Amino acid sequence: KKALEIEVKELKSLSQVIEGVKEKFPGLVHWRVPVCNSAAPLENDFDIIVKTLTGTAINTPVIVNDQVGLSRATTGCVIACLFKELQISASFEGLVETVPGVNAALLKTKYVMNPEKDTLFRGEFEVVKELVATLKEGDKAKNKVDKIIDLNGTPKTGGTGIKQLRENIAESKLSYEIMDDAAQAFLKTKIMDNIQKYYYLIVFSAYIREQAAASREAVEADKKAAVALPASGKCAIPASELKIGKTFVQFMEENAGLRALIDTGKGNLQWERDIPPAALANLEQLAAKDFQGNLGKIIHDIYQTAHVMFGDMPQGDHKKRAKYRFASKTIMRILPPAKKTEVEGLIASKAMTMDLYDILGKCTWTVPK
Repeated sequence: KKALEIEVKELKSLSQVIEGVKEKFPGLVHWRVPVCNSAAPLENDFDIIVKTLTGTAINTPVIVNDQVGLSRATTGCVIACLFKELQISASFEGLVETVPGVNAALLKTKYVMNPEKDTLFRGEFEVVKELVATLKEGDKAKNKVDKIIDLNGTPKTGGTGIKQLRENIAESKLSYEIMDDAAQAFLKTKIMDNIQKYYYLIVFSAYIREQAAASREAVEADKKAAVALPASGKCAIPASELKIGKTFVQFMEENAGLRALIDTGKGNLQWERDIPPAALANLEQLAAKDFQGNLGKIIHDIYQTAHVMFGDMPQGDHKKRAKYRFASKTIMRILPPAKKTEVEGLIASKAMTMDLYDILGKCTWTVPK
C-alpha cells in the first residue's frame, strides 16, 4: 500500500454533521445513546429511547445506527419496534372493533417458534424460563420479543438484518466447546452478556405490554369524549398523543427481584458436556490397572465416547476440534497422580499446553540411555 498524506483543512464533529442534516430535514431529532456492544443497555437507556420516541406519529421513520451496524444497532431496532407495537396497540385496537364484520383476531399475526429448533436457539435458557414464569404473561412478552428479533434478524429467520440476537447466543455456545482456555474465558463473558441483553428485552416487552394497556385509558376526563369510540367506549388515541405513565426504571424498581435473578442466573449454562458415568468409570479403571499398558484402549474408548457425546454436531472441523478438546481434558482427568502433578506443573509454567498429543508425548517419552 502506498503511503499518502493529506492536509486536513476542515474537520467536523458528528454533532456538526447532524446539525447540517437538520437544515435539510427540519423535523429530524437526533439522540445518541452510548451502550455496551454485547450486554444489555442500562435501564435508563431504555427510558431515553422511549422518551425520544414518545410524541412521534405512527408512521414516523426511525433510523438506528452504530459504528458497525451489528449488535447495538439491532438491539436499538428491537427496542424501537417494541415501542411501535405499543403505539399500534394503544391507538388502533379500539378503532378496529368499530368496523362491522371484522374479526379482530385475524388481524393479529400469531407468531409461533419452530418447535424443532434446539432449546438454546429458542432462547430457553434456565434464567429466561425462570423469568417467563415470574413475569405476568411472561410467555407472551417473550413471544413478542422473539417475533421482533426474528424480523430484525437474518433472512434465515425471516428478517432483513445481519444479526440474530437470540440465535447468536446459541451459536456462540456451540463455538465455546472448541475454543482454547483463553478464548473460552472471553467467549463465556460475551455469552453471559448476550443472555443478559435477551433477558432485559423480554422484561422491556412486558413493560411495553403493561404501558400499552395503561396508555389507552390515560386520557384526561375533559378530553376523553373526543377520543372515545361510541360503539365500545374504548379510546382510540392518536399515536403522537400517547402518554407513558411509568418509566422502565420505575417498572424495574417495582420488580427488583428481576435484577438479582439475571445477575445470578446468566451463567447458569452447562459449559462442558458431562461424560457418562459408566464411560468415566471404565476409563478410570483402565488407567488405575495399567495406564501405560492400556493406553491404546484408553484412547480408543475416549474417542468412542466422544463420538456418542458429540453426535448432535454436524460433521466437520468444529466437531473434530470439539472431540479433540474433550479427549485432551479427559486424558488429563485420568492420569496417574504422579504424572498428573508433573503435567499440571508444566502447563502452569507454560512449558506445555493441555493438548492431547503433548500429554501423550510426556507420558510415553523416556530419556534415551
